[in-house]
Amino acid sequence: MSKQIIKPLNVLILGIILSVTAGCGKTEAPTSSSTDQNQSNATGTLLHGEAMGKQRPGFSMKDMDGKLRNADEWNGKVLIVNFWATWCPPCRKEIPAFIELQDQYGDQGLQFVGIAIDDKDKVQDYIDTMGINYPVLVGEIDAIDLAKRYGNRFGALPFTAVVDRSGKIVFIQRGEFKHDLMIEKITPLL
Repeated sequence: MSKQIIKPLNVLILGIILSVTAGCGKTEAPTSSSTDQNQSNATGTLLHGEAMGKQRPGFSMKDMDGKLRNADEWNGKVLIVNFWATWCPPCRKEIPAFIELQDQYGDQGLQFVGIAIDDKDKVQDYIDTMGINYPVLVGEIDAIDLAKRYGNRFGALPFTAVVDRSGKIVFIQRGEFKHDLMIEKITPLL
């Protein structure tokens, strides 16, 4: 097979695996900012204590223009790192709110960064259609490892981590990050 066929095929297989194993869009109770690894939420599932309150993992990935972007360029900002894919309906559902909040609070130090686990061409089409106004990186397999380092133990998509200005992970959301909850978690950090 040619490389042009193999790469999209690998991304498609990865997407199928993630959606089957993680239940794309499966929304669970949001986690708190506690660092107690044994604390549980209302449904009794363990929280992501291993990532909460810790320094965000660094990363370098290419953006849609092929430019290598490093997480350190957003030091000192409230950073929202969102792992998503075009084939994931809840991922697509939350992006308009990200665009709105980036416009509304970007000058106050809020920075969204999307990390797509998807085919670059499909991501570019979606960016063009939606008018995404924040950096989108394409990480494929590397993005899955990075999401785990941010606390995404189960490979759920969408998955979002909120990082305060000092670089600490203060909130993690598996599944759709609803607008009202975003406002509640983000605005006190600005």
